[in-house]
Amino acid sequence: MGAVWSLLGILSGAFIAIQAPINSQLARGLGLPVAAAAFSFLSGAIVLGIIAFAVVRLQGISLDWKAPAPWLFIAGGMLGGFYVTLSTILTPRIGAAALMAFLVAGQLLAGMLIDRAGFLGVAVREISLGRVAGAVLLLAGALLIRLY
Repeated sequence: MGAVWSLLGILSGAFIAIQAPINSQLARGLGLPVAAAAFSFLSGAIVLGIIAFAVVRLQGISLDWKAPAPWLFIAGGMLGGFYVTLSTILTPRIGAAALMAFLVAGQLLAGMLIDRAGFLGVAVREISLGRVAGAVLLLAGALLIRLY
């Protein structure tokens, strides 16, 4: 089953790479990157809302709207909005491959800090020499992709 999860992770990454030029093209057509990001989120929200509604109905469950801290309802969407907007702006300027390399580098660095701090209940993992070396190599790779 671990291989399936890994393949789904790769598929998810591919979706991110495909989404960036789609949103950039939408921004070009609309004339405003933030509008393209807004419509990207709107369409995603509608589709996910329909799926969530269907799953709730099919499984006979109810959502506990009071359980999560109120800021959690907004934070993920805001961060996603910044990500989609910046990706829409950067794709035509630096290219999809360079953008993806920098995205992965940023995710890795933030992930290491999240692991180290145990942010929001994530299992604590120390920042080891191997992890630092991996991050440095990934950053070097991202720079090479951008420069060449």
